[in-house]
Amino acid sequence: MSEYDVIVVGLGAMGSAAAYSLAARGQRVLGIEQFTPAHSLGSSHGGTRIVRKSYFEKPDYVPLLIRAYELWDELSATFGTQLFTRCGALMIGAPDSAVVSGTLESARRWGLPHEVLDSAGLRARYPQFALPEGHLAVYEADAGFVRPEVTVLANLELAADAGAELRFDTVVEQVELGPGGVHLMAGGEELHAPRAVIATGAWARRLANLDQYPVQAQRQTVHWLRPKTSVADFAPEVFPVYLWSFPVPPGADRLEVYGFPHQPGDEGVKAAFYHDWLNPDVDPDTMQRTVSEAECRALRQVLAPSLPALDGDCVTGQACLYPSTPDDDFLLGLHPGSSGRVVLALGFGGHGFKFVPVVGEIVADLVIEGSTRHDIGFLAPERFAARR
Repeated sequence: MSEYDVIVVGLGAMGSAAAYSLAARGQRVLGIEQFTPAHSLGSSHGGTRIVRKSYFEKPDYVPLLIRAYELWDELSATFGTQLFTRCGALMIGAPDSAVVSGTLESARRWGLPHEVLDSAGLRARYPQFALPEGHLAVYEADAGFVRPEVTVLANLELAADAGAELRFDTVVEQVELGPGGVHLMAGGEELHAPRAVIATGAWARRLANLDQYPVQAQRQTVHWLRPKTSVADFAPEVFPVYLWSFPVPPGADRLEVYGFPHQPGDEGVKAAFYHDWLNPDVDPDTMQRTVSEAECRALRQVLAPSLPALDGDCVTGQACLYPSTPDDDFLLGLHPGSSGRVVLALGFGGHGFKFVPVVGEIVADLVIEGSTRHDIGFLAPERFAARR
């Protein structure tokens, strides 16, 4: 008999949330992580992550976000630290851009409060922005940012308090289905449990016969720029999070930039390209971790006419990983070839962190009950398995 009900492989954003949700519901949980707690080698670091409901990517995500908002507040209350700061969000671009049109579609379909601001209206409310002629901004007051490292640590601490066993600096070499459940080799030790959760982010393709479920890891960079004015001009009380779709020549890759208010202790203000489409699929173990001056300069050139006060010196930068699928939707559900014994929680790169607590809840549902009340059919792993 196994001493565990479920083994969670990967204790980053989604794995830590899954471990906590499972342990809180009485499961005997073993969580395994190849690095240290809340490390900076994957996709769950950088100080801040945007949270918003009016989801331009796809309206199907909105019900999950409505639940995620409830769970963010519950997690903050349980942990005793405010994780979610509601400072508002701006989705900016041409009226026909995916960012603006998709945001409006989601807001209108689900009846979410929002405002549409033209150039003059945005300038009056947030003079830091210089909106190009013809661009619009959709403002969502009930949006903001969460802190990724603190969130991961909160989930890990609460999981351990609920009885989960957590192992770090332990590499899982193999995951196989066998008699009575799932068998793992981890740190040279054989482990088994009736169920397993795979939440390994950019390292997904190395485990559990996942080659048919394409998760590519892109290298992305984020930068902190020293404002030409006071950092007080970018405080959360006067400056929202934003995502801006910039015009590009016909046939060129889309260009989107996002950013945050200034955070206490930072010298600069954080901004980044939403997807750096020039970065190919990378090996997460060998990718370039340092950030070059040229990468920051490319961002400054885009920001200079639109957020002129942020065209300042580069203070620092970080590289991170976007483990994404070809359709940019998550891989969330039962592994089709596992007879219900393996749950996949993968492919969240670029837009997944805001869903952390609801993904934890969904994974726990799938492990314990084999199904969930949440509508996740559009995220089902079978959509790729069926292509083979």
